[in-house]
Amino acid sequence: MIVTVIFMVVIAVLVGWWVSRQGLTAKPWLEVGVSGDARSGEPSVRPTVTIGLGTFLVVAGSLFSLLVSAYSMRQGMADWQSLPMPTVLWFSTGLLILSSVSLQMAVIASRRGEHDAIRSGLLAAGVASLAFLGGQLLAWRELAASGRFTVADPATAFFYLLTAIHGLHVLGGLVALSRTTIKAFVLSQPCTPQALGELTQSVKLCAVYWHFLLLVWLVLFSFLMRWTDDLVAFCRGLLT
Repeated sequence: MIVTVIFMVVIAVLVGWWVSRQGLTAKPWLEVGVSGDARSGEPSVRPTVTIGLGTFLVVAGSLFSLLVSAYSMRQGMADWQSLPMPTVLWFSTGLLILSSVSLQMAVIASRRGEHDAIRSGLLAAGVASLAFLGGQLLAWRELAASGRFTVADPATAFFYLLTAIHGLHVLGGLVALSRTTIKAFVLSQPCTPQALGELTQSVKLCAVYWHFLLLVWLVLFSFLMRWTDDLVAFCRGLLT
């Protein structure tokens, strides 16, 4: 339970900080002169899209928090047998980090109006994310080859559940990333400030979502690799 609370608080703080940075609390009727967005050529922030993503991140963070809590509680039972983690998980983790970094570089490039760098960053993120999903499938195949796919033990079930739900979130993000990448490639040069601003906003939203996916995966990875055993034992001690 304490692990769940900590994880949910971290997600809520990060999402709240990000939403506050989007200008949703600004009072434009009190501002005088040209706004910063107008000077930079970006359109005003679209509150509906921003709040929608923020709400989704909170809901998804709550879901993963409950899964992590269930995993930590089930791990303490007598019939739990830890899985030998496939080595490919290290490689897939590096790919997800690469995709997150690539999207952040695309955000920086969009602020500078560097169209080629935007496209390169989006493509790199997409390819790395697809390779990440491929690595997860290889991990499933490795466990299945060792007989873990047919053995109905709790550790195996949780591994498939956690990685599958996270993979579905990555697949959903790839849909939005694909639309943003297509938008970047069809954008004519030179483009209008409004068009560039809309592309920049889309790239920012994709980057935020990928940073969230990376954070969630690092938490799941640390639990699967049993790096958090001491933390879980400490939380159980507090509860007892």
